[in-house]
Amino acid sequence: MKTFDGLWDELSAKAASADPTSGTVALLSGGVHAVGKKVVEEAAEAWMAAEHESGERAAEEIAQLLYHAQVLMIAAGIGLDDVQRHL
Repeated sequence: MKTFDGLWDELSAKAASADPTSGTVALLSGGVHAVGKKVVEEAAEAWMAAEHESGERAAEEIAQLLYHAQVLMIAAGIGLDDVQRHL
């Protein structure tokens, strides 16, 4: 099972590798705007799943939201410490 920090490490490594076959790298190539649109989409899907579907579906959508939020952080040059200072 992945942790939040483990996901961060994995995504940071993917971004650094610039592997053209990586979906994360492809998403990052669209910049903050493209990633931000995915965050908004995933937030809506997480909300709808929590409101109208099972806990399992909501958890899946929330996991996707967390993934995309971390990709947005990478795209914007924001680290975990930057965010954690505001928690």
